[in-house]
Amino acid sequence: MASDSLLPKNDTHRKILHLDMDAFYASVEIRDHPELKNKAVVIARNPKETNGHGVIATANYLARRFGVGSAMPAIEAVHLIPHDRLVFVPPDFVKYRRVSQQVHQFMHEVSDQIEPIALDEAYLDITAPKLSARTPVQLGQYLQQKIYHELGLTCSFGISYNKFLAKMGSEYAKPFGATIISPEEAMPFLARQPLSRFPGIGKKTQSTLSDLGFSTGDDLQRAKIRFLLDRFKKNGYVMAMHAHGIDLRPVVAQRRRKSIGNERTFEPPLFTQERVDAVLMNFSIKLAGQLKQKKFLTDVIVLKVRNQAFVTVTKRQMLEQPTQEASQIAKVARHLLHQIPNFLDQGIRLLGISATHLQKMGYLEVPLPLFDQNKLQ
Repeated sequence: MASDSLLPKNDTHRKILHLDMDAFYASVEIRDHPELKNKAVVIARNPKETNGHGVIATANYLARRFGVGSAMPAIEAVHLIPHDRLVFVPPDFVKYRRVSQQVHQFMHEVSDQIEPIALDEAYLDITAPKLSARTPVQLGQYLQQKIYHELGLTCSFGISYNKFLAKMGSEYAKPFGATIISPEEAMPFLARQPLSRFPGIGKKTQSTLSDLGFSTGDDLQRAKIRFLLDRFKKNGYVMAMHAHGIDLRPVVAQRRRKSIGNERTFEPPLFTQERVDAVLMNFSIKLAGQLKQKKFLTDVIVLKVRNQAFVTVTKRQMLEQPTQEASQIAKVARHLLHQIPNFLDQGIRLLGISATHLQKMGYLEVPLPLFDQNKLQ
């Protein structure tokens, strides 16, 4: 066993739950289309329709048995899966985002210390949960059963005293599984695991470690920490900490920003449609830029108008699909303004546009056609 003199003191008092939806996008599609149940479902555009281009967002477990997984070129699924079993389903991120919001509502019944990682997974600090009468295992089972019975989907969860071990736990018994790793069990559990199961150790690092004779957590536990530091720098130290069951990162709850907006008072007031349209477009472009910079999508556009008599009217519209595009924001704002009779005749003293119901946009939510698919082959 390597000397731990270079490692920080461990903290085992917390209770962290990692919840991970099982093959999330594919499971949502199979739920909504039961005829896909016994098919190898691949979430991607059919490469026959894209000249062989396209990347897989995810695949169900049947497709994974054929060696198909996320981030692979979609054309590989054609070569690996028998054509009578294979079904391509174009991704519908609007639907996945909506289901993800429902899952997060269930999570907030358990704890407000929630750190979303993607649409399909999150960490929860349940050291002091809202449902205080339940044990950590009961809290995980509560979420698992609620998601299954109310949404028709399965998830897996892991519970331990830190984020690294909780994530390893959720991955360990997929799908529809649960793994609890106590402080006493952590080191033996980690020693048994192949390094391919260690979150954060990618294939390139696995290959380098393999060349050095490392294949399991036990090998890392026995390694000299100074050697790992010299060979892998910061990443080597992180690997050493994880191999010894140490991860001091807190669960960082994301406080959702309520709105982003821009408004301006005009003197003299605005009296022409052309001038108002120009202002609305400028505001929309600025607002779209703010949303993109902060990686937000909005579900609701709000228009605020005040005339020379200081009468203020606020109109809002929920969008069919979340957006961060200036043209869509401006179109909705103009539509809302036309619902306010005679305001332009009286002169507009104040005009403003804001976006509410903000949703954080992860990289998996970007529609795949936006990528240069040739670079992903």
